[in-house]
Amino acid sequence: MKPEQTVIPFTGYQKMVIFLLAVTQFTVILDFMVMSPLGDILMKSLTLTPAAFGVAVSAYAFSAGISGLLTAGFADRFDRKKLLLFFYVGFIVGTIFCGMAHTYVELVAARIITGLFGGVIGSISMAIITDVFNLQQRGRVMGFVQMGFGASQVLGVPIGLYLANIWDWEAPFLMVAGLAVIIAVLILMQLKPLTAHLAFQRDKSAFMHLWHTFAKKKHRIGFTSTALLSIGGFMMMPFGSAFAVNNLNVTNAQLPMLFMISGLSSLLIMPIIGRLSDSVSKFKIFMVASIWMMVMCVVYTNLSGTTFWLVVVLNILMMMGVMSRIILHQP
Repeated sequence: MKPEQTVIPFTGYQKMVIFLLAVTQFTVILDFMVMSPLGDILMKSLTLTPAAFGVAVSAYAFSAGISGLLTAGFADRFDRKKLLLFFYVGFIVGTIFCGMAHTYVELVAARIITGLFGGVIGSISMAIITDVFNLQQRGRVMGFVQMGFGASQVLGVPIGLYLANIWDWEAPFLMVAGLAVIIAVLILMQLKPLTAHLAFQRDKSAFMHLWHTFAKKKHRIGFTSTALLSIGGFMMMPFGSAFAVNNLNVTNAQLPMLFMISGLSSLLIMPIIGRLSDSVSKFKIFMVASIWMMVMCVVYTNLSGTTFWLVVVLNILMMMGVMSRIILHQP
């Protein structure tokens, strides 16, 4: 049997790490994903054009990209637990600012702060996965961690929409921040220090460490593919609710059901894809998932007024491709 096909069971501590990373990912993804179902409400409440809403969404992405470049040179110089807590606390503060924003300018500023901190958390989580789990376990780990995406749709997005309908669009951000505070305490108490990588640090300068990282061709390919994966998926997701309401004739009352069913499907599909990637060629499955996603994106984005249940099915099929690529593009 090939090494890649060997299934290695998780220890008790590893299961706890998976849980912590999954719930952390849940809050970070929910903070970003909640912009999608709130898109129609936000544009109408703040009288925003689609372009202005796009700026509010892009503010998170651009600040996350800048933060990633700034931290890449020195991130490996610190205990990964402390690094995760530092950026997660910053993410919580930014999310609270989002919940306190009352104007478009305040919202954009808050999204920039949230992106500066939240955009790096996914990379730190991947580094922790690399430290704690071996290659034969990582497909399953990524499958479970990415369940945070599905959970955010099943639980977070419908609850966020419900709160937004009762109090206003700021309420979901405060809900995310409150939940994140509890998770930060759990990380502080349960996650062990991760410092083994510090023994391999040879560059005295953060700039030289960054340069030596980018100087390797395989690193540049990996970084570029990761960036393209994120761009490809998240260029479309923030406009999901606005597209569904204004193009597909999905009602605001049906939106929570659409996100909940899609998220529940992700919870069922992601662990299967993760386990499959640990027993079959990861690259082949990645290629199939990428081609599948491209086909479904073309089909979905060219729809007009469509029956609700057909929208649900097509949305599930499209997201299956999007999320499978992320699982298979593992550290």
